[in-house]
Amino acid sequence: MKKTAIAWALTGSYCTFERVLAQMEGMVRRGYEVLPVLSFHAGSLDTRFMTAEHLRDRLIALTGKEPVDTLQTAEPIGPKRLSDVYVMAPATGNSLAKLADGIFDTPALLGAKSHLRNERPLVLAVSTNDGLAMAAQNIGRLLMWRNVYFVPFGQDDPVRKPRSLVADFAQLPRTVAAALSGVQLQPMLLGAPPSGTETAVPSQN
Repeated sequence: MKKTAIAWALTGSYCTFERVLAQMEGMVRRGYEVLPVLSFHAGSLDTRFMTAEHLRDRLIALTGKEPVDTLQTAEPIGPKRLSDVYVMAPATGNSLAKLADGIFDTPALLGAKSHLRNERPLVLAVSTNDGLAMAAQNIGRLLMWRNVYFVPFGQDDPVRKPRSLVADFAQLPRTVAAALSGVQLQPMLLGAPPSGTETAVPSQN
């Protein structure tokens, strides 16, 4: 029986990478086939959270696949039907803005565009300090897109970062399963900070 294939794109909310990788590992254990995709920043920048080399090594160890990290290798995702569902986790405010405006200039974004040509679900796990500021308009626009689904999200630190929104990454498996059935997981807006959210100010692009 063919495994459900996830193309999983990481963009530069570096402080969330450990939580995202834990969910990726869980999805692999559930029997999903995962193809990692990296934005240019996620794939090349060393940060206080981890080096680019360490991230790449972790992705290969988890999935058994070399990450897609160029426009040339991202473009065939749609034509070759490499993904049943495309996950962007974490999805930064920068990536949400470009996606909403039809700008596909990174492997993560071009992979999403390529995937959507097949009318298959795109799952977004928001992570942005500007979720209730400039990024709010882009989240609203993407909510109107066909085949786009959101991992439930909420304010992660309302006192110190009142405009910041972060997805509850623990709900990724349920969101993906629902999206594959054409359903948005509810409730989408969380009333309390997502489980396991750090209080440190994240580095995001």
